[in-house]
Amino acid sequence: MNAENTPEVRTLSYAEAIREAMDIALAEDERVVLMGEDIGVYGGAFQVTGDLVEKYGETRVMDTPISELGGAGVAVGAALTGLRPIFEFQFSDFATLAMEQIVNQAAKLRYMLGGAVSVPVVMRFPAGSGTGAAAQHSQSLEAWLGHVPGLKVVQPSTPEDAKGLLLAALDDPDPVMIFEHKLLYKMQGPVPEGRYHTPIGKAAIRRVGSDLSIVATSIMAQKAIAAADELGKSGVEAEVIDLRTVRPMDRETVLASVRKTGRLLCVYEGVKTLGVGAEVSAMVAESDAFDFLDAPIVRLGGADAPIPYNPELEKAVVPQVPDIVEAAAALAQGRT
Repeated sequence: MNAENTPEVRTLSYAEAIREAMDIALAEDERVVLMGEDIGVYGGAFQVTGDLVEKYGETRVMDTPISELGGAGVAVGAALTGLRPIFEFQFSDFATLAMEQIVNQAAKLRYMLGGAVSVPVVMRFPAGSGTGAAAQHSQSLEAWLGHVPGLKVVQPSTPEDAKGLLLAALDDPDPVMIFEHKLLYKMQGPVPEGRYHTPIGKAAIRRVGSDLSIVATSIMAQKAIAAADELGKSGVEAEVIDLRTVRPMDRETVLASVRKTGRLLCVYEGVKTLGVGAEVSAMVAESDAFDFLDAPIVRLGGADAPIPYNPELEKAVVPQVPDIVEAAAALAQGRT
């Protein structure tokens, strides 16, 4: 094909992809409203909402008072009345102030009212470490909310999925919690134009391999790809599974990969103890895929410590690419 006739690949940042998803939703459905602290004129704590308030006005893009409990409660109530609210937390850590509305209300009302209502609220959480924001602004709490029946929890790792999962979440009748890693906001990648869905509950195989399976989430999926490429130089071929959704988890994609490779490394930024990787490990151990394992399952998660402010210590308490390479090489070579 002549190069002049080849369509250019459209590239957006992760943040731009999210903004485009919200723009599409606001334009297509008058029930969609944005809520959150400083999301209007300021454009959001990480500038993700941008100038949407100028385009749609303050009745569609609403600054809320500095009360996560109150704002989340208004969003849940709005969903119950038929709106499709997207509520943005400035930091995922601040979900702790709104757990009553998230865990006791949004997650349970459909069940408690016998299916007579749904709660189609989407909550966005800028999450993770790497920005020097210290212990109260750098946590990864997806396992907390993934523990709660009634909630769906997603972690997009690419701009394409950031847009597609948000649009899928808006069409879902249940509350969807979207954890967006702060370090990914500037990541560039191809993003299809228009409306499309990335399916909730479906993992992605980011790299095909035969020697071990690396199951990762969020930014760790990107780090796992980089680690797998490095491992490939020494002849170790790792398959990288990006979960994309913590709840519901894609059981079949993970199990099929483990049956093929016979080894499993779970990589996640959240604290290792009781984290997402523990659930993945248990899922495999309780399945027929366990019989295909040639080595014990390995979890590589965050340290059991608050996130430090010091940048070198901050890097030390969460897995980095060299850590993944080392753990994967040891697993592939039977040195665990």
